Order: sequence, then C-alpha cells, then structure tokens
Amino acid sequence: MKDCIYIIVLFFSLQISSQISIKGTVFEKNDPLEGAAVYFNNTMLGTTTNSNGEFSIKVKEGQYDLIVSYLGYKKINYTLNTSNYTKPLVFNLKQENNTLDEIIIRKTVYNDEWKYNLSTFKKEFIGRTEIAKDCEILNPKVLHFTYNSKKNILTAVAKKPLEIKHKSLGYKIIFELEEFVINNKTVTYLGYSRYQNLKGSNRKKRKWQQKRLETYNGSFTHFYQSLLKGTTYLDGFLMHQFERVLNPDRPSESVIKKAREMVKLHRNKINFLKKIEIPKTPLDSALVTLKIARLPKFKDYLYKSKVPIKDILKFKNGVSYLNFKNNLSIVYTKELEEEGYILRAAFSKPRKALPQTSSIIPLKLPTIIDKNGTLINPLNVFYEGYWSYEKFANSLPLDYDPKI
Repeated sequence: MKDCIYIIVLFFSLQISSQISIKGTVFEKNDPLEGAAVYFNNTMLGTTTNSNGEFSIKVKEGQYDLIVSYLGYKKINYTLNTSNYTKPLVFNLKQENNTLDEIIIRKTVYNDEWKYNLSTFKKEFIGRTEIAKDCEILNPKVLHFTYNSKKNILTAVAKKPLEIKHKSLGYKIIFELEEFVINNKTVTYLGYSRYQNLKGSNRKKRKWQQKRLETYNGSFTHFYQSLLKGTTYLDGFLMHQFERVLNPDRPSESVIKKAREMVKLHRNKINFLKKIEIPKTPLDSALVTLKIARLPKFKDYLYKSKVPIKDILKFKNGVSYLNFKNNLSIVYTKELEEEGYILRAAFSKPRKALPQTSSIIPLKLPTIIDKNGTLINPLNVFYEGYWSYEKFANSLPLDYDPKI
C-alpha cells in the first residue's frame, strides 16, 4: 500500500436519545473562573463560564467527553455518562508548568523551514481534497515544529488552540492540538474540537447544508452508521474481506540489509547503468536484490466479496461491536475519486476515476461502535485508501444530522 496510514484521535464518545441539562462550576483554586471553555468534544455543544464560574449545557442523553479548558491551565477531559449525572459538576483547573515549551515557542523563527513545515502540516492535517482548499488556519503562528532528520519524524505543538475557518462547510472550529506526528508514512494527530456555525445568508446556509451532506456521504461515519442501521449495501457501500501477507517475491529485510552493506563497501566501483541478466558476483547479487527490494512489502488477497453485515457487526448485552477476520475493503459506489486522489503520489499518472475505495486495518478487535456511528477506541483501527486521503477538512461534528 502506498497510502499513508491515517490515524486520528478526536477523543469522542456520544450516544443519542432524550435531552438533559448539564450544570457545573469551574474554579481556579478556590476562586470561580470566568471565561473557561466548557464543551462536548467534536460537537457544536459548548459554552463559557459566567462571572461565578458556572455553566449549563443542554445535551441528549448518552456518554460524552466533556472538555474544560482555559489558556495557561491544564485541560480537563471528563467522561460523562448522563445516566450517572445527579448533581452539578465541580472542576478545579491547575496552572500549566510548561516553561520549557513556552521558551521554545517564543523563540520560533518563521523562516523558510517553518513555512515548509507548515505546508506539510496543512497537507497532512487539513488535507488535500477539493474541500480542503476552503479550510483555513487563521492563526498558524501558534504552531512550532521540530524535525528529526535522522528518524524522519516531524512533530508539531501549538501554544494556543488552532482557529480554523471552513468556508465550504460553514464552520468555525476551535481545535486544541494535543499531538501531531509524521513518522515516515504514518500520520497521527490527537486533539479536541468545538464547532460553531458561521454567519451567512439563507443562500449560503443552503450551500453549506449541501456541502455537509456531500462530505458526510461515503465517510467512515456514514459507513458505521449504515452498519448499525443495517442499510450498508442499500446506502452504496460494498464490503470485501482480504488477507495481507508478506510479498514472497520481495527479499527479507535481513537480505536487503546485507545487500545495502555490500553496495556501500563498493560504491565507488559500481556501474549503476550496467544491466545484470545473471548475477556473477556477490556484488551483482546485491544490486539485483536492491532492485527487487522496491517491490511492495505486502500482498493483499481478496477472498470474500459482499460480506454480510452479521459477519462484521456483533451485538452483546445491547452493545455493538466491530469484529471481523483479517481486513476490510470498503467500496462506496455512489461517488468517484477526486483527481487529487488519483494524482496524490509523486509519479501517479492520470486515469479514469473509480468508486471510492478504503481499507479498514484492525489493530485490536473487537471494538465498540457507539450509537451515533463512532468507534469508542478509534486507535483500534487505521484507514488506508480514500479515507486516508480525506482528513480534517472532511470532518463533521458528531452531532451533525444528515436528515436536517
């Protein structure tokens, strides 16, 4: 697989039914803290505390991640199950002691290297889809980058929450970045987000609603919700199972390592233009080995088409679980690939657009699917293919309702 592994953790959990009002107070030591942000992660539900440090938010019954945040203080992530909520909540925020981080960020130099790293960050965080072009980070200078050239690892930290304006979807998003790492081909970011509607005319709002629906269709959230409803195939998804095995045509890592050492020893004597039909020396063998080392490390074998939902989704004690053997290939037949996806690799050639195809590669199963179609432990799987191409710009709040 040439696609980057795509791992996003937005720390969410939410189950939907009737409404309840959640109240509480935020303190700093013994003093009420005014202006603290209190919100349910990855939703449009949130507020700020009043002069008495109090807040009140109406939510639907279920399980949530409640975030309490104030600049310069340690963030609180409180798992709230409304069935256990009996009295107002009380939170005490403590000051951050990241003096070293503050010094580093204060000394950030906005030079060409920083601009290059910012460009990389945008591509891997915001994404490269058509809709990503209308998704703008309003305060990029809060970002500080560190690059480890030996290990090829890029990390990003943000002193303040990122402010993101999404002109296509009609949202302003406050994103509190906890971690961002590009480690070779693996991209991981963790954070908390709060969505707000942008102001606009009725015409703009209709456009936003249409774009939101287009973004939802074919997404992994759409897929998981269709699984829960039993409408996966009706909604345009095809599910196939495949096994991933080591490519028998590719040399082992130990053989490749020895070949590299051999070539390194004789680098000045090698004619790299020479065609080797039959290896006659150990050096010839090493050169042939490195040539075929470019082959994919793994091969995928599809062995079951149109997998029944019952083979993917399991139920126990009223809880839904994603549980299956090997890996899943998900084809969304109602939309074709974007040109940017087709040409995403350095040497990609134009071709006819195909239905959007993604892979679910499990790291740990079974894993719980919440009633709104989200994985309780999203790090239990990673995505390849089209879902790895659609990144933050193609995200919607958890409380988005495609029927509205």
